[in-house]
Amino acid sequence: MKLVKAELLRNEIVARDTFSMVLQGNWSPITAPGQFVNIKLSEKYLRRPISVCRVSGELLTLVYKVVGEGTKMMSEMSEGSQLELLSGLGNGFDTALCGDAPLLVGGGAGAAPMFGLAEALIKQGKSPKAVLGFNCQDDVFLAAELSGLGVPTAVATMDGTLGVKGFVTDAMKMLDGKYDYIFACGPEPMLKAIYNFGSEDGQYSFEARMACGFGACMGCSCETKYGAKRICKDGPVLKRGEIIW
Repeated sequence: MKLVKAELLRNEIVARDTFSMVLQGNWSPITAPGQFVNIKLSEKYLRRPISVCRVSGELLTLVYKVVGEGTKMMSEMSEGSQLELLSGLGNGFDTALCGDAPLLVGGGAGAAPMFGLAEALIKQGKSPKAVLGFNCQDDVFLAAELSGLGVPTAVATMDGTLGVKGFVTDAMKMLDGKYDYIFACGPEPMLKAIYNFGSEDGQYSFEARMACGFGACMGCSCETKYGAKRICKDGPVLKRGEIIW
């Protein structure tokens, strides 16, 4: 964990109520896809945890959805703004544990870390596929960017306005088991549905309300098969074999 002062280079809308923020700074504390940062906002006591979409040198990309006052403030920040962040938080995805054909599943804002994860897997010579789930076509982001990396990407929307109508598991059925490992990030009901869909091993990134972001307050603790773990410190990524629903 490191305190980083960064400059906002871009902050643009990419889907309905969804923004992409590019920050320049020292991101060396981020060592794995799936980690997150905590952003300090003026007049807000608690920092806002945002998962990392990708890191490229001094550039950090965050994709976030406006859901409350904090993210609304973020969406109104202009280029050149100076931000203070806690960087390199959480345990990310361990790409050494998967085979050559992993499946990446992202739901809603949980699609964001799938891009950096895909880049890491491709660098290791692996051939990932992706399934992204959203409510409707207007909510979809990163599908074209993942396809641009050479990652076959399927989209599921609840109303059927784009791709497969239904849940991410409906799109997974069309893959006919052509994957050997699962990386997933999204709302807990989606993660549980993926868990119950098949028996493939994998890693699941959980969303939680995080007060501190580095394990001090114990506010985001959950029970696992190996005892209590903190989503912010011991997670947000948990292995399939330790999850208790």
